Amino acid sequence: MIRCVAITFVAVLGALTGCVNADDSHPNGNQKDATSDRTSGDTHSVNGSIHVSAGQKKDDVSTVNGSIHIADNAAVTGAQTVNGNISMGAHATADELHTVNGSITLGDAANVAHAISAVNGSLTLHTGAEVGGALTNVNGKIMLQAAHVAGGIKTVNGNLDVGSNSHVDGGILVQKDSSDVIWFFHWGSNAMPKVVIGPGAVVQGNLRFEREVHLFVSDTATIGPVIGATAVKFSGEKPPE
Repeated sequence: MIRCVAITFVAVLGALTGCVNADDSHPNGNQKDATSDRTSGDTHSVNGSIHVSAGQKKDDVSTVNGSIHIADNAAVTGAQTVNGNISMGAHATADELHTVNGSITLGDAANVAHAISAVNGSLTLHTGAEVGGALTNVNGKIMLQAAHVAGGIKTVNGNLDVGSNSHVDGGILVQKDSSDVIWFFHWGSNAMPKVVIGPGAVVQGNLRFEREVHLFVSDTATIGPVIGATAVKFSGEKPPE
C-alpha cells in the first residue's frame, strides 16, 4: 500500500519536476531492516536505497526514502523515489526517471527513452547522454554536457546550462512561479534564473520565458525564436560572471 501511494504521488508530481539533496537512510547499530541499503536483488523499498549492479536488467525499481543507483550498462524499465537521488552509470538505460526531492544524474552515453522529472533538485546529463522525452523540474540547476534532449526542457526557478555541443529539441520553457501547487513545493531561491546556451549548442523550437531571466547565448550556438527575454551574446567558453 505504501509503495502504491508513493508511486502515485511521484506520478502526479512528475509534470512539475526538481530535487533537493536528500540523505540516504542508514541502519542503526546492527539492524538490517527497512532502513538498510538494498542489494541489487531488491527492486522496491520504503526506507532504503536500491542498487542495480553493472549489466543487470530489472523492471521498475522504486523506494520512498532512499536513493537509486543504476550502474554502468544496467537497464531498468523505470526508477522512482520520493526522497532520494537517482543516478545512472555510463551506457545505462531506463524508460523513465522520477523523483520529488533529490537530484538526477545521467552518466556518459546513458539513455532514458521517455521523461525525466523532479520537483526539488538538480538534473545533470553528461557527455553523450540521451533523453527521449521532456526534462523538467521546479527548483534546481539543469546542466547538459554535450547531451541530447528530444522533448524540450521546462523549469520554474532553476538555472539552466545547455553546455557545449548539446542539442535540445522541443524548445525551452521557464514558467512563472504562480500556481498554488508550485508555491507549495517551492523551497528554492527567488533569484532570477540564469540561462546559458553554450558554444556549438543547438536549441530547436521556441525559447519562451514567462518570468524575467538572465539569458546568455554563445555566438556559435543555434537557437529558435526567443519570447519574453533579451539574449546577450558572448564569445568563448562561458559568459561573463
